[in-house]
Amino acid sequence: MSSLQPPPPLPPPTSILILGAGVFGLSTALALSSHPSFAHTRILLLDRHPPPPQHADAHPAIASVDSSRLVRADYADPAYAALAAAANVHWRDSAWGADGRYTQSGLMLLADKGRDGYVRRSLENVRRGGERVRVLEGREEVRRACQVLGGGMGEFGYVNEGSGWADAGEVVRWVRGRVWETKRVEWVTGEVVELVYAEEEGHREEEGGKVVGARLATGEELRAELTVVAMGAWSGRVVDLRGRASATGQVLAYVDLDKEEQQRFANAPVPLNLSRGVFVVPPSQGQLKVARHGYGYANPVRIPHPDPRKKKRGEEIVVSLPRTTIEDSNLWAPKEGEEACRQALREFVPDLGERPFSNTRLCWYSDTPKGDYLITYHPDFRGLFLATGGSGHGFKMFPVLGDKIVDCILGQPPEEFKNKWCWSERQPEDLIWTEDGSRSGRKGMNLDAELRKGSRL
Repeated sequence: MSSLQPPPPLPPPTSILILGAGVFGLSTALALSSHPSFAHTRILLLDRHPPPPQHADAHPAIASVDSSRLVRADYADPAYAALAAAANVHWRDSAWGADGRYTQSGLMLLADKGRDGYVRRSLENVRRGGERVRVLEGREEVRRACQVLGGGMGEFGYVNEGSGWADAGEVVRWVRGRVWETKRVEWVTGEVVELVYAEEEGHREEEGGKVVGARLATGEELRAELTVVAMGAWSGRVVDLRGRASATGQVLAYVDLDKEEQQRFANAPVPLNLSRGVFVVPPSQGQLKVARHGYGYANPVRIPHPDPRKKKRGEEIVVSLPRTTIEDSNLWAPKEGEEACRQALREFVPDLGERPFSNTRLCWYSDTPKGDYLITYHPDFRGLFLATGGSGHGFKMFPVLGDKIVDCILGQPPEEFKNKWCWSERQPEDLIWTEDGSRSGRKGMNLDAELRKGSRL
């Protein structure tokens, strides 16, 4: 893997435009606002959704706006396990997890027989980190650990009492408020359609150029010395990331509970079977969530090439971009995904196994080949920085992610991530299916093809 990391502009830029107010964008804005190196830098944050205080909630399409997200340091990669452990300190002991935003319910990381390599490596890392864990050997021990829910799935695993889940919607609302209260960040409401480039004197056309901002759907241009693309699964619409990052849709399904059921399941640890990629999150707001962390669905779309040199020649590319209920109000999980969630519900919570799902949705990841973030300067275009590629893990690191992104902007990436978060060699396939050991299920699924097979069981 290449460790290409173009040097940052020196001195720090006079203005920074952040595109996107999800986990990566908000954390970057918050960290920049308090970093002394950027005390005199103008910081702009662009998002489709209006800012607080009139609009406290984030845009409903972003991945982290949901009733819950897992918070864990249970990773097979020691570097990510350590980063998530550092974030966990904030979730447990600071305002990040206060007022009900974080629940330390515990996590059961489970696996089927013969498919437990990731879980065993994760166990080594959490033990090294000092977490209290209880190993589960055999189906019966797994079922006893899942007794609050009534079922179980897997033959090996462990319970990590130091993990849990967060009310993702409330966390994002709280962070938006913190960014607003800094009075250092200028919020701009609008939809990005493309980046704005300027040719630099003395550079040949094939060398690229400089990004000087973004153009909105209204035609308005926002200019800045440094533009940070933090658009999550939408990043591929404005930067050619083929073979490096692309959007995959992950299935979520929800079951309504009555008050007795809400109380009954409230303190259950989260069961996550990584051999099948399915998990159940304890109830929040009267709903139990069933989800799958797998290879996901691609949604290929043909768009004009984002590179202005190639766009001039009329070139187009096919990239996977999110499709949500905002674009399609009738969108429901494909039959294949709903069946997977139904089977998970039957095995983990048998009493609710046949209860209809009240809602489903697709959570869109920005997936990379090995699940590594993409936090680096673009090698071809000056003034362009990328902060994306969360691969379903960004929210867990929310409390510490912004500081790491700012370190990378300053040209000081963490040593353990220097060769992970860089601009890597392009993979042979345009669409990405993450191979970090934590994904399962069928690879290569196309959203339209799966929807044609049926939906709404």
